[in-house]
Amino acid sequence: MPTTTATSDTPHTLGASRTLWELLDRRAALSPDATVLIQAGDTPDDDRTLTFGALREGAERTAAGLHSAGIAPGHTVAWQLPTRIETVVLTFALARLGVRQTPVIPFYREREVRLALRATGARHFAHPGLWRGFDHGEMARGIAPGLDRPLNLFRVYDTLPEGDPSTLPPPPDDGTAVRWIYWTSGTTSSPRGVLHTDRSLIAGGACLAHALRLRPDDVGSMAFPYAHIAGPDYTVMLLMYGFPAVLFERFAMPDALDAYRRHGVTVAGGSTAFYSMFLAQQRERPGKRIVPSLRLLAGGGAAKPPELYHEVVKEMGCQLTHGYGMTEAPMITMGAPDDTPERLATTEGRPPEAMEIRITDADGAPLPPGTDGEVRLRGEAVCQGYLDEDDTARAFDREGFLVTGDLGHLTEDGYLVLTGRTKDIIIRKGENISAKEIEQLLYEHPAVGDVAVIGLPDPERGERVCAVVEQPPGAGALTLDEAAAYLREQGLAPYKLPERLEIVDALPRNDALRKVLKYKLRERFA
Repeated sequence: MPTTTATSDTPHTLGASRTLWELLDRRAALSPDATVLIQAGDTPDDDRTLTFGALREGAERTAAGLHSAGIAPGHTVAWQLPTRIETVVLTFALARLGVRQTPVIPFYREREVRLALRATGARHFAHPGLWRGFDHGEMARGIAPGLDRPLNLFRVYDTLPEGDPSTLPPPPDDGTAVRWIYWTSGTTSSPRGVLHTDRSLIAGGACLAHALRLRPDDVGSMAFPYAHIAGPDYTVMLLMYGFPAVLFERFAMPDALDAYRRHGVTVAGGSTAFYSMFLAQQRERPGKRIVPSLRLLAGGGAAKPPELYHEVVKEMGCQLTHGYGMTEAPMITMGAPDDTPERLATTEGRPPEAMEIRITDADGAPLPPGTDGEVRLRGEAVCQGYLDEDDTARAFDREGFLVTGDLGHLTEDGYLVLTGRTKDIIIRKGENISAKEIEQLLYEHPAVGDVAVIGLPDPERGERVCAVVEQPPGAGALTLDEAAAYLREQGLAPYKLPERLEIVDALPRNDALRKVLKYKLRERFA
């Protein structure tokens, strides 16, 4: 039964919900028959839908089934599930129970899953069984004997446990308790457990929704793993504004385009890599929009070359807004559709009122606008820390700001410009070189599809600059001399020129937002 009835709620008042369950309950009371989830099938006949009301009712039945099976508040439940309606129902069932849950990206394997189960003390693990040729249940059964506690395994894919909702305890009302453990994407090292609350996830999703100027008649899309921090971020937007999203269990171009078109998707994206995939498809059909209903590509999670913004707007006929977020703070800044083209192309947007950004020197002293330094954050959307207390102590300064490891500056009017990461600064003969600066220039070369610039150890220079290039189809072979000559023409200082060029078939990326894994490049080419 609903625990809240509110007929005068607005997106802004919904954003003040104490818990995710309260947010769902209030939205279901407002628009029970409106569609919230559309599962994209291989054909139109395979598509499935779920309404806000059915999501709440299904989550309560599932919560009752889980409760009768012994899952109770105080327990930790790990789940490794694909982007499906059943996964969303399960997460809200767990939110209704008030348990702690730790989502695990479906593409993680034994090392990462064992780490998550051990570090969180999970007593229960939901898996999809055999999925995309890999048996997750068999993997879990192999891990379980090595844990220090019994592990209850249960399969969730096309069915969910059910029970009588009248047997449930009251829903949780404390949104500040740690109930979510997300895992960093591991682009530089092993994943770390990041601690979130219902309120931090609601704050992140609310800020994103307001920045994008979303409308009830929009149709969104989730082409990324729901187990990523972007999963709840996006779901909060749906609950606040009352519009649906198309879920892709398997996202691949060009096959996914049929679902985008038949459901009239208006908002798509995920990260820079997704923009590039859409653009590549558009270039195969010049003069005809590949998704006529699409009005906005939006995302974050990885740097965006300014030229990519202009290419998308010109060739796809839609707006592109890019933002800045991380597992520790899913929404930090976001471009708005009505920002100027210059701001959308060259910045990460502005922070919401609830997010405080401080640019500092290495010692934590604040720096003025226009001066590059470390990016530090404070706000409700920022995580509570990490599972490892030592990681938490290192990550936050004395004033409670999260030290992100990113470098950048704020403009006079409050837009954030990222210029690299502390680990992406290459020190050659004592001079600091920004990898991002070289990457953005090389990206504009016609023989470059994507590029990552890394520093490699050098006994004489300290580090040398190496550009690793992924070429577009049909491009002629790019040489180091050609790349260096091009960069000189663009005005790059000679001491920043790459001293090594590597051509790869594909840059290594993670399986969530397709961020380039630079540590793998360093391991390969060092």
